[in-house]
Amino acid sequence: MPKPQSSLRGPLDGVRVLDFTWALAGPFATMQLADLGAEVVKVEYPETDEKLRGFGPYHEGISTFFFSPNRGKKGICIDFKHAEGQALVRRLAAKADVLTQNFRPGALERQGLGYEDLRALNPGLVYAALSGYGQTGPYRSMTAVDAVAQAMGGTMSLNGEADGPPMRIGVSIGDMVAGLYLALGVLAALRARDVTGEGQLLDVALMEAQIALCENAIVRHSAFAEEPTRIGSRHPLLTPFGPYRTKDGYIVIANVKEWELFCALLGRDDMALDPRFAANRARMENIDLMEVELERALAEKTTDEWFTILEPANVASVGKVNTIADLFTDPHVEARGMLVDVPMPYGKPGTLKLPNSPMHLSGTPAVVGKPMPEHGGDTTPVLRDWLGMDDGEIEDLRTKGVIK
Repeated sequence: MPKPQSSLRGPLDGVRVLDFTWALAGPFATMQLADLGAEVVKVEYPETDEKLRGFGPYHEGISTFFFSPNRGKKGICIDFKHAEGQALVRRLAAKADVLTQNFRPGALERQGLGYEDLRALNPGLVYAALSGYGQTGPYRSMTAVDAVAQAMGGTMSLNGEADGPPMRIGVSIGDMVAGLYLALGVLAALRARDVTGEGQLLDVALMEAQIALCENAIVRHSAFAEEPTRIGSRHPLLTPFGPYRTKDGYIVIANVKEWELFCALLGRDDMALDPRFAANRARMENIDLMEVELERALAEKTTDEWFTILEPANVASVGKVNTIADLFTDPHVEARGMLVDVPMPYGKPGTLKLPNSPMHLSGTPAVVGKPMPEHGGDTTPVLRDWLGMDDGEIEDLRTKGVIK
């Protein structure tokens, strides 16, 4: 009989995830699952020092890089290079709904922990493998990180000024978009298992996640043999579209619906009448001059003043260019609860703010607010809960160095 929504700790309550991912892409994927209520158990090596769990900067000795995408997870330590550690992982995988890993293709297979090995023990297991280039193909054995994925996947070729070099996008979309696809794929595989009773292998590549983002550029190249390239913040088909300088900063203006009214609000009726600017095609042909005249008008007022004038008029989409510091005081961010205080681990005082989940579910909301796992902090309770192991068995493994 179905459970009432109110009894669930998120929509994935009851889903067990055995998480071998590290760095950013994989942990960002399993963070989504943890936020949605899954029990995510992060597996680490026993000998890992706290500062080696992630990069700096460090706050109270804790890696802020590690803190953010590993919130809300449990942490266990297993030496799965050790035969007894591998046997323990197999027992845990037999009880899991999902296993996630982002080692180089073939690494876990050599330890007897690949998909086919574990599928034999648990036919319902969703085995989610994330890598730079995928589990097959000529690039299979190559490694990729965020910047390399942006480069190889095409997005870097599109980012930057027209006369400048290719540029990495300022947040790690090479990692995080692949992580989102991995989480989405896990949910799809779990839904398929609801119907078939069988798990499956999920193969997500950082490079391919970037290719997927290039959908418009790819279809244009296919249709017209175009070679889309860097155009800064401009749009290839529309103008105005992007950030423009004001008296004290920048404002983003896009999708102008009523050019004449827009120009009137700027105090520039002459631009509405000028045939070089009257229609979008003409503006695109004269884009450099149009931007000069637009910024000349915008220089008369501050960003806040222009936002107050243009946004209520509904003649275009407009927005301020918020800094990260601005987000901490933005009333809409506060009203939506988009920044959450998360406690420090190890009983350390204080909290750090992290982004909340942007998925606002009315009946089974995301659960964000628990800290990152302490290194090996949940080994004993997880082995008891998942495997029914007693204290003697657990202590024996700990004495042998198999667990921490």
